[in-house]
Amino acid sequence: MGKVMTRKALLMLAAAAALAGCNKESHTIVAGPPTYDDNVAANANIQLPPSIIATKTYRCADNAVITVNFMSDNKSATVVAEKGAAPIQVTTADPAKPMTAEGGYSVEGSPTSGSAKIAVPGHPAQSCTA
Repeated sequence: MGKVMTRKALLMLAAAAALAGCNKESHTIVAGPPTYDDNVAANANIQLPPSIIATKTYRCADNAVITVNFMSDNKSATVVAEKGAAPIQVTTADPAKPMTAEGGYSVEGSPTSGSAKIAVPGHPAQSCTA
């Protein structure tokens, strides 16, 4: 029985030595709050897109109904020329000039006005009333 115990003891000792050699990586633990100096996104000057400040539905001279969403930057709006159609963004560099987009879209008006001059494809620029 002495030889069996010695073998078991040797096997257990070999297994313990093998396990002790596992995972010998060096770990560094740093205490304290994280620093965000390396985070470029956190340090960037982020500009949010303009929000809608007014939505107006206009009836135009040719009886067309057009919806305009005026944006908070006072330089852009979206135009919906037909029910269910995708909105088209119109813009201007100068708030005193009409907002335009390719394809013949233009809006000349403000979110506080009761009327606007609007052009959409298939309809010339015309006076429209909210």
